[in-house]
Amino acid sequence: MKQFIKLLGVSILGGVLTLGSYKLIIDEDESFFERSPIEQESSSFIPVSNSNNIYGTNADFTEAAEKTVHSVVHVKNVAVFDKPSSVWEYYSRGGNTGKALQGTGSGVIISPDGYIITNNHVIDGAGEIEVTLNNNKTYVAKLIGTDTKADIALIKIDATELEYIPFGNSNNVKLGEWVLAVGNPFNLTSTVTAGIVSAKARDLNTNNASPQSFIQTDAAINPGNSGGALVNIAGELIGINTAITSQTGSYIGYGFAVPSNNARKIVEDIMEYGNVQQGILGIRGQDVNQFISKQSDLSTSQGVIVEDVDSGSGAALAGIKQGDVIRQIDNIEIRKMSDLTGYLGSKRPKDVVKVKILRDGREKEVDVKLAKYETFAITAIGLEVTNTSKADLKEYNTSNGVKISRALKNDKQSQALIGIIITKINSQKVSSVEDVKGIINSNTSEEPISITFVNKEGKEQTYIWR
Repeated sequence: MKQFIKLLGVSILGGVLTLGSYKLIIDEDESFFERSPIEQESSSFIPVSNSNNIYGTNADFTEAAEKTVHSVVHVKNVAVFDKPSSVWEYYSRGGNTGKALQGTGSGVIISPDGYIITNNHVIDGAGEIEVTLNNNKTYVAKLIGTDTKADIALIKIDATELEYIPFGNSNNVKLGEWVLAVGNPFNLTSTVTAGIVSAKARDLNTNNASPQSFIQTDAAINPGNSGGALVNIAGELIGINTAITSQTGSYIGYGFAVPSNNARKIVEDIMEYGNVQQGILGIRGQDVNQFISKQSDLSTSQGVIVEDVDSGSGAALAGIKQGDVIRQIDNIEIRKMSDLTGYLGSKRPKDVVKVKILRDGREKEVDVKLAKYETFAITAIGLEVTNTSKADLKEYNTSNGVKISRALKNDKQSQALIGIIITKINSQKVSSVEDVKGIINSNTSEEPISITFVNKEGKEQTYIWR
């Protein structure tokens, strides 16, 4: 009987506790049955965040979007046609006698008095540039200057008290950092997309001797976004959206932006000098990889190994030698050539940078004064040339010449000439960019131009452009 009473008491107590627990659960603001599956099925073997933010961040995109959306404009590339001078001209234009839209893109207002950054390819060849603000006001813009190599253009509209986006420091951008892409994809104005920084110093140009250095993001960038803003969550400009990699022509997860430090420096150069001032160390090099590391008995598999040093350059005067590995510049880590060229793209001639090199297993830091990178565009043949180094002349078995640094056209024939040496122009020997300038500038537009190229066996071939 006593045992029965004990069992009855335990049963009653258990029932009370169960009922009380059920009552507590039902009375809570959030019912057990309304909780997420993650909260219900949490396991001690799998760490589960208790945050309601599924992205694991407290970032608020609304403030950055509100700060920037009114400072990104719609840019239209417009061809302007005069009255046709003949029936043939009329039909070749398809009957157009006024204006025709060539293409569209985006631009970023960077000052209250109407200066705007966009991509060069957005306004290239425009007879007129039209800019439409987010309030639907339209202006005709003036082209201030361009840098075709970096695909940056500076334009200006006649307006005041405009909302603008302040520049951020793109050197401080971190992998995984939240960013917004602001632009006008598919002519849909004032579009904001979010993503993260996927990579830095990304080089897309595998056929050119001059590495590029883009910020890569997975924020959606589509046709029409070109020239738009890449901003951080503080609403600061950290890049100019420029390119996508896609087999369809539309966004598939890879977007690329010119870093803001480079874009700002280009704009300041255009405003102050009328052209871009590029500072160089005065070295030729390549990425360190596992093969080079083993072959050269290096203690690292990252960095830029110096293959040649220009005599009289800042690098030579600072004591940098062939075989040195560049590891840092101004505390910026250099893992590959695009890191190096990307950082130097924000510097000017006569700037002094601290270069950390690895030599014989020991690190050494030297101060290098940057020299001016001299180039000259021979527009008649669509090629740009620069001065050669001793290594260039030795490679092509010649005693003089200038090197083709860039093709102004995107055709395969022009691109294939990059790196080739020109020894003569109009039968006159050339040894420097200044020699080329003198010959070309003395040539009238009606006169043909003869160019003598040399191959790696030292054999010359001459071609004439008329």
